[in-house]
Amino acid sequence: MNTIKLKDILSISGKGGLFKFVAQARNGIVVESIEDQKRHIAPSTARVSSLEDIAIFTNEEELPLSDVFFLIHQKSEGNETISHKSTPDELKARFRELIPGYDEERVYVSDIRKVFQWYNQLHAHDLLEVVEKEKTDGDEAKDAPEAKDAPEAKDAPEAEDAPETKSVEKPDSKGEI
Repeated sequence: MNTIKLKDILSISGKGGLFKFVAQARNGIVVESIEDQKRHIAPSTARVSSLEDIAIFTNEEELPLSDVFFLIHQKSEGNETISHKSTPDELKARFRELIPGYDEERVYVSDIRKVFQWYNQLHAHDLLEVVEKEKTDGDEAKDAPEAKDAPEAKDAPEAEDAPETKSVEKPDSKGEI
């Protein structure tokens, strides 16, 4: 499956718009506004969220924002989507078209508004890069039960050695002398 690349795109609580990560600073991080390309220092006390780490609640599991943006991108055929200034009913209806199983009790209209605003902002600045989705640790965990069921995994001799190794390392990890 494809997704939208959101690496180094940040949202900073209390500041409107989106930012690109530029560099690490002594007292925080240097960011550049996507809108006006002005650089700012976000102090280490600021609540900074990477769009890559944001997800939307659904009835089954959380859906990464990058996947939501990809769905919007597909539905709008690579063009802008509905305005974030649309009525709450219009926003909910469009969001329901994109993600039929989103959790309507935990995803507020303000969240939906922000998703469409961010998407349109990234689209306007040509920052929506479609990429092949990489396997994550969660994807590997889905594959793991098959590997555990394999006879080789159950009869592995290393499993017997593990407790001895742990007992030797345990006092060192606690700092005991």
